[in-house]
Amino acid sequence: MDRPAQAHEKLASHSMNCAQAVLTTFSEEFGMSKDLAMKIARAFGGGMEQSKGACGAVTGAYMVLGLALKPSGDYIKDRAHMGKYMAEFNRKFTKLHGSLNCTDLSGYDLSIPEQGAEAFKKGVFSDVCPGLVHDSVKILEELLQLK
Repeated sequence: MDRPAQAHEKLASHSMNCAQAVLTTFSEEFGMSKDLAMKIARAFGGGMEQSKGACGAVTGAYMVLGLALKPSGDYIKDRAHMGKYMAEFNRKFTKLHGSLNCTDLSGYDLSIPEQGAEAFKKGVFSDVCPGLVHDSVKILEELLQLK
């Protein structure tokens, strides 16, 4: 099973959030255990754990970029290099899905418990979110040429 399909399956099985699904798909490749990746990404699902922020598929991708792009020791240069990759990721993801924001992508404000429950009931976490993590991982593979 390829990486995008692995990430899709991780989320569809309801065993982790979007950020965890993206990060764990790459973590061991970069010397990070799955357990540690699960802990680090734990608060980044549901729009940064229901704060109306970026989708976990996006924040998980940023974490992977942080692992993949080796620092040179020049903070300014490294920040610009990371920014270039983040901007390209954002462009590609937004082109596919119209937004980076969890509320926009899911159609629900997950910071409101009733809307979170409604999203679950309507199958958003089974029908919408797995496609977001699939596409996030696919974009990362393209950006990092990791196929």
